[in-house]
Amino acid sequence: MEAELTALAASGATTLVQLMVQDGWSHVRGRLAAFFARGGDGTAVDGQLDAARTEVVTARQSGDTGTAADVEEEWRARLRRVLRADPAAAAELRALLAELGAPPAAAPISVVHNTIDGGTQNAPFVQARDINGALTLGTPPPPPA
Repeated sequence: MEAELTALAASGATTLVQLMVQDGWSHVRGRLAAFFARGGDGTAVDGQLDAARTEVVTARQSGDTGTAADVEEEWRARLRRVLRADPAAAAELRALLAELGAPPAAAPISVVHNTIDGGTQNAPFVQARDINGALTLGTPPPPPA
């Protein structure tokens, strides 16, 4: 169950950050603030969401992917805490994500950081956990005449 909640929190945080940079943010913000406030006053959460949005927009404009990732991780942790504290929150978050068009969280999301070091690579290099479908490297052969 913990892996499912972690995956749901990750999906929610990813969706949240994606929504922050879209035009309809002002319509979505209130719904998200209400979710985080859990029936309380969402005013403080509104301000926190706006501050996070400003950070993400500024970071994306300057090409700073690290800051956007930090903001996403912050909201992922907050979502995990909400989901652990209130069992009913999981169903509510799933419904909210479905309404907002987010894909459902089916499996835990893992983070991988790859570094290729030690020289020049003169050929394609692929490192992956799963490759669904065909993978073609190089120039495909010409179609039959």
